[in-house]
Amino acid sequence: MAKRVQVVLQEGIRKLGQAGDLVEVAPGYARNYLFPRGLAVRTTPGVLKQVERRREEQRQRLLEIKQEAESMKTALETIGLFTVKKPVGENDAIFGTVTSADVAEVIQTNTGKEVDRRDITLPDINKLGEYQATIKLHAEVTATLNLRVAAE
Repeated sequence: MAKRVQVVLQEGIRKLGQAGDLVEVAPGYARNYLFPRGLAVRTTPGVLKQVERRREEQRQRLLEIKQEAESMKTALETIGLFTVKKPVGENDAIFGTVTSADVAEVIQTNTGKEVDRRDITLPDINKLGEYQATIKLHAEVTATLNLRVAAE
């Protein structure tokens, strides 16, 4: 059985890894395919240090994004109640429904920060009243928002 060799990928390769990953491959695959096309480089102590440095930079970047999401969550929950105004008909029924785009617009006007409408989850809102919406700010950070639907 042939010995495996460690290489560092320069580009993402499907079913093998992303750029900067340290992977083990067959020597012939490395010698005949990866190295001639510039898709990978041989593993040396210097290259391993570069890989570790890139991983640390990536970890720091992800940590900063998470901290930003935590601060956004705190800001949203500090405000407490957001009001969405809609035209009203009989029995406090609103025309249409409150959409995630409406909520994103209200958040933008009140906080000045932009939230993607696709990350907002709303219950069915067809009448005036108070509701709760959830906003996924990060993979690990979710904020709960109190909404008041009022007449225009």
